[in-house]
Amino acid sequence: MNTAAPTGTRARTRRAILDAAVSVLARNIAASLADIAAAAGVGRTTIHRYFPERSDLLAALGTHVMEQVRQATERARLDDGTAAEALERLCQEYFEIGDGLLLTFDNPDVANWADWEDDPETDQSMTRLVERGHADGTIDPHMPAQWVMGLLWALLYAAWHHVREDGATRHGAVDLCLRTLRRSIRPGD
Repeated sequence: MNTAAPTGTRARTRRAILDAAVSVLARNIAASLADIAAAAGVGRTTIHRYFPERSDLLAALGTHVMEQVRQATERARLDDGTAAEALERLCQEYFEIGDGLLLTFDNPDVANWADWEDDPETDQSMTRLVERGHADGTIDPHMPAQWVMGLLWALLYAAWHHVREDGATRHGAVDLCLRTLRRSIRPGD
């Protein structure tokens, strides 16, 4: 099998399959490859050309979601504005990739934890961001970086759950998430 990264049409098809798999499997981990193919707008044989076995697709999803996390972190522009503003942008970006994050966190067969552990840049970026917030006075200095990161993930999970289980709108859930984050990290309490 060719291990070179696909380009052009092949790359778009592969990405469409992975995006569809995230969407479908996040709602039903037992969904069939036919369900994923239909969501991706391709035939089942096309999926098998890219991912010969279901396990190949699941393994690729962990790497795909990790790349989405990297891209979301870049889009958040962590060096712009105050640290609190950057943390809010990061929260919004991560909220948008919630299906993939929930899928990987909730299903060990999907997560490629080696990729996550071998790429500490995201955690280091968040740590630097919180430390900058301590210095610029926008994040409570009594809140260690690990605590703020855990808080961010907990709030995101609550927001995703609020949409899925409680029928909240995405806009409403992210608004509650950001409002709670803002109040939680504010210095001076």
